[in-house]
Amino acid sequence: MLNHITIMGRLVREPELRRTGSGVAVTSFTLAVDRDFGKNENGEKETDFIDCVAWRQTGEFVAKYFAKGRMAVVSGRLQIRPWTDKDGNKRRTAEVVADNVYFGDSKREGESTGNFSAPAAGGFGGYSAPAATPASDFAMLDDDDAQLPF
Repeated sequence: MLNHITIMGRLVREPELRRTGSGVAVTSFTLAVDRDFGKNENGEKETDFIDCVAWRQTGEFVAKYFAKGRMAVVSGRLQIRPWTDKDGNKRRTAEVVADNVYFGDSKREGESTGNFSAPAAGGFGGYSAPAATPASDFAMLDDDDAQLPF
């Protein structure tokens, strides 16, 4: 069986970082994802607001490097979580449990360019980090690629 989802959209609010009782990081955020098809009566694309949750290092990465309005690409699994509201009614919530989160846009205007990259938690690096990130968090690698066969 397969349960894999990849979505791309903009954060609708600041990510919310919390910790469990045992200290595990968990970040909640919501992406506004435009539909690829059709438009509403006003000629505008319809948008879905998709709740996402990222655990551990991925959650810390999202809380540190993403902000409201930033484009994000989230890869993970869809989870349906049952819960009970204050009136005792049973409810269900669909959310994406993020395995990997990547930057979906380049740096914003006014941000300086740096020579370091922020690795996507659980994934590959190569995306530019926000300018506010201190350079001491990253180290440049001095690799000689001359020995590579390609």
